[in-house]
Amino acid sequence: MIIYRTSVRVYEAQKGESHMKQSAMLTTASLLTILFMTLHLTGDILFQMSPAGLVNLFAVFVLVVQLYGTLVLGGRRAGYIIIFLGSILGLVITVIHMKGTRGVISGDIGNSSQAFLFVWTILALGITSTFSVILSASALLSLPWRRSRRTSTAA
Repeated sequence: MIIYRTSVRVYEAQKGESHMKQSAMLTTASLLTILFMTLHLTGDILFQMSPAGLVNLFAVFVLVVQLYGTLVLGGRRAGYIIIFLGSILGLVITVIHMKGTRGVISGDIGNSSQAFLFVWTILALGITSTFSVILSASALLSLPWRRSRRTSTAA
């Protein structure tokens, strides 16, 4: 009986450590995704793929929402959903720049002296976005979908 209780406690402790590691990995990957998105936006403005101006405030708003979801809502369903959607956006950005007419493959970026940093940022964004999508989807799927209803014993 004592061995069983000890093994259950060890399993629960290992499960908690695993959750903490996954949560820390998701936070780190999401913050890196945000960093690479800002570097990417900077590259877009420098390469004149995106106009410099107030239109970029929408991108800043999206990144602030993702930052809020990562740091303030981390570990909650809403935070996981925000991270998931922001990471999907990072993947879309990567695909568009790899296949677009003005993108990495067929555009003028390859002729620039700053092409290495821009391409590296796109690749790093794709990697961290994919990792964040996997971790946030895993966290969302491990959550219970409905809250348990507490039955009232007092009548």
